[in-house]
Amino acid sequence: MNKHTTHDNQLIYAARDAWLAARDFRRRRDRFKRYTYGDQWSDQICDGPWLRSEREQIYLSGKQPYTNNLIRQLVKTVVGRFRVLAESRGYYSRAGSAPRMPELDARLLEEFLISGMAVQRIGLDGEVENVNPRLFFINAVKDPCCRDIELIGQCHDLSLPEVYARFGHGSLERISRLRDIFRQSAARGALPVDLGLSDDADFFTPAPGKCRVVEMWTLDAMSRLMCSEPDSGDVCYRPIDELDSIHAENDRRIREGLEPTEVVPDIQFVWNCRWYSPSGELLDSCRSPYAHGSHPYVLRLYPLTDGEIHPFVEDVIDQQRYINRLIMMIDKMMASAAKGVLLFPVDQLPEDMKWEEVFDTWARSDGVIPITGRGTSLPQQVVTPTDGVGAYRLLELQMKLFDNISGVGDALQGRSIGGTAGAALYDRQVENATIAMGDLLETFASLIEERSKILAVCSTRNSARPSLR
Repeated sequence: MNKHTTHDNQLIYAARDAWLAARDFRRRRDRFKRYTYGDQWSDQICDGPWLRSEREQIYLSGKQPYTNNLIRQLVKTVVGRFRVLAESRGYYSRAGSAPRMPELDARLLEEFLISGMAVQRIGLDGEVENVNPRLFFINAVKDPCCRDIELIGQCHDLSLPEVYARFGHGSLERISRLRDIFRQSAARGALPVDLGLSDDADFFTPAPGKCRVVEMWTLDAMSRLMCSEPDSGDVCYRPIDELDSIHAENDRRIREGLEPTEVVPDIQFVWNCRWYSPSGELLDSCRSPYAHGSHPYVLRLYPLTDGEIHPFVEDVIDQQRYINRLIMMIDKMMASAAKGVLLFPVDQLPEDMKWEEVFDTWARSDGVIPITGRGTSLPQQVVTPTDGVGAYRLLELQMKLFDNISGVGDALQGRSIGGTAGAALYDRQVENATIAMGDLLETFASLIEERSKILAVCSTRNSARPSLR
């Protein structure tokens, strides 16, 4: 572990630039996540010189914001459908599948529906973990199968003992150096954080009481020599720094009348892993120790059109917003509508009766109110209908549009589709409803298939991380 160099500075800032390039993705993900889990009135709006959330604006107008979360049920339906599909296809019945893999994949699919990004990291011993997109970075990719990755990695928040265990390598000198690097982070102490809430992520700032470590994988070009052995005809590769010794050997062979070794410069692309501190200190590095020779991540970005990600939840945000507003409109109409108001002409009140008696008698089910009968207008009760403007029909239309746009209809959600429908017809309708989600589910299934292939060739080791020496 040496002092950081200019090259190390360039690499750590390249990782940070890749993370910053995804800020719009993270901003949209946060919005979609808020809508999915019920916070649907936090969008910012301009109110004259002020910038307020929609919730604050509604409160200031004297009304109560109502949320009718249909997106959450939609996501749970798709996740539930995937669990059924995974069981029927036997994804987790294969040898070596961890018992917690179904739960990991269900939570990963939830993230995939909300943000359009699904990332898992596979350790050398086959341990799989979900990666939070808030702390993940990657170069700009346009290939749906992500074969054009050149830089990829994530930020880890580790305790100081974990840092010692991972990067100390049993050396007191290294541990002392690590203590100096992360002294400021350790001095911050662990502050209480509300359970289930996440702080705003920053590339260089760790969670309270933790040490930020950046894991970075890069695809690097390495020069080498492709040599053709004249005696056997075999082709081998030798390091570029052996060129002088090969020339000396060829001179000797020529003097002895032998055919020289043919040498051709060649470029090999290799994956290298580096671990950095926020200050740019190189904590450890190694060439990929995996049998496949690549980075440890499997990921899918959906649908990745021209490098853009547009997740499943994004399609129904506007319908969800409109449904909430229609229900608030109906509530306002009902609150302001006349409900049994009595219009009692003054000239119909008998002289020996007071208005208080009229009020009390009107409230009784068997009450009788005498009237003079002299006027042209008789007492009448006013009840204002609340469906005159078609708000209920518009709400019903939006609910149907919500199902149509999402592709998750009544059959897929387990709702009743008519008492005359037989089991075969119902199963057929469920199968047809699944077609609308076929592309999304098959894309996610391709991630599982790729992960299974990697796990099949993954070396069995005791540590879940590369041996970074």
